[in-house]
Amino acid sequence: MADSGLKNILYVEDDPDIRTVAKISFEIVGGFELNCCASGMDALQQIRNGYVPDLLLLDVMMPVMDGPTTLLELRKMTPTANTPVVFMTAKVQSVELEYYRNLGALGVIAKPFDPMTLSDQINEMWARRQ
Repeated sequence: MADSGLKNILYVEDDPDIRTVAKISFEIVGGFELNCCASGMDALQQIRNGYVPDLLLLDVMMPVMDGPTTLLELRKMTPTANTPVVFMTAKVQSVELEYYRNLGALGVIAKPFDPMTLSDQINEMWARRQ
């Protein structure tokens, strides 16, 4: 079950199959509410429309606007200026991990991920955020 204070997650992922698996994992296994967006632009629009997530979960490699660029744009918006962020990516070399942490990430989830432990990984990162 979701830790106290963490319920709503904005998940930005361009692959519809991965979004579906993540949605099932987070909502059914983890008890979270997941708002899925297919692109960084969709995520920005969700925030403009008044959605305020507890956590940003961003795919790194996406067309047009990648995860780090999406984060930079979300940081310019008041509702998400300080929202904790986690990246999901297949690119998990030490240099890349350091780059994501320098962007302020709580952590990185490697793809492919295990749907049965995904919520636990997020809860662990959320617990370490302070």
